[in-house]
Amino acid sequence: MMHIIQSIAADLFQSLLRLESHICINTVMPRSKSYKLPTTTAMTAFECAVRRGSFAGAAKELGTSQPAVSRHIASLEQQLGTKLFERSRTGVKLTPAGRQFHDGVSAGLGIIRSAANEATAPSTGEQVVIACSMAASQYVVMPRYDALRDALGHQTLIRVLIFYLNARNLPLEPVADVVLDWKPYGRAGDHAVLFREAVRPVCSPAFAEAHADTLNGPVSGWSGLTFLEPDLASSGSASWEDWFEAAGRPELAPRFLGFDNYVYSLEAAVGGQGIALGWRNFVDRHLETGALVALGDGYVELENFYCGILTQQGRLRPIAQKCLSFFRGDAPAQDEEPWAPLGDEDDL
Repeated sequence: MMHIIQSIAADLFQSLLRLESHICINTVMPRSKSYKLPTTTAMTAFECAVRRGSFAGAAKELGTSQPAVSRHIASLEQQLGTKLFERSRTGVKLTPAGRQFHDGVSAGLGIIRSAANEATAPSTGEQVVIACSMAASQYVVMPRYDALRDALGHQTLIRVLIFYLNARNLPLEPVADVVLDWKPYGRAGDHAVLFREAVRPVCSPAFAEAHADTLNGPVSGWSGLTFLEPDLASSGSASWEDWFEAAGRPELAPRFLGFDNYVYSLEAAVGGQGIALGWRNFVDRHLETGALVALGDGYVELENFYCGILTQQGRLRPIAQKCLSFFRGDAPAQDEEPWAPLGDEDDL
């Protein structure tokens, strides 16, 4: 459990550091040499206010008063040195900094909830370990977490194991039961296709407005723009080169800004730093909330699939098979579900 908590603290701290960078650029204020994380109470109130769309709604869900929620939000804004919400008579709306902070908080609280279930459950209870990338944890697993718990039973511990770039980098402990990754591999029947890979460019509304003349023109004229590029070279997923090949390419060599993972590149896009490559089923929430807007003429469909795959251990465990069945049933309908083994079926 300790490695999960350390991961949570690191993710939240990195979110705070990125906010800190935003604050330094846009405001002048006294700074402390030490940086203290916000309280979980304040972050819970913040997350609830975002979901409910008002402080009153958050207070009702949390069983407290609206002034108490307001004080928690004010305390967060004072600590971070930036506004998180725009207030109005009809409710509250996240600022750009608020959206950035919310991504880290919602993911962190979700993992804390999972860790708390693990810590308080009987040691004899079943558990299932799902291995995936940081982006899949945040954009694929956590939105389905409650439904998955209902499907597996609330006595089942759900552990999410984050790997770097691809499943070949899985740690030895804990042993994963189900892997979420690009490319179906393993024996036929041991995987479930979640969705087909499809990508399109996305950016913040402010970036789209500032570069409207360029973005409304052909891609050949996009040379002066910044393309945000996560390090996905060995992940098996698409790249900007794949999109350029299908939709056209800038006349001059593009300017790329690199990031360690996909979550950070999307956060940079929300912050107006450039154009990110948006994966369908990963970027949907950002488009629905208006944090990002879609560019181009629609998604470019690729011959690649995002799958849930049983590992060698998972094939022997009914709870893992039930977990895979959940992802198979929850997945959007596909035109086809191909299976093409890649290497030795006992690799996982």
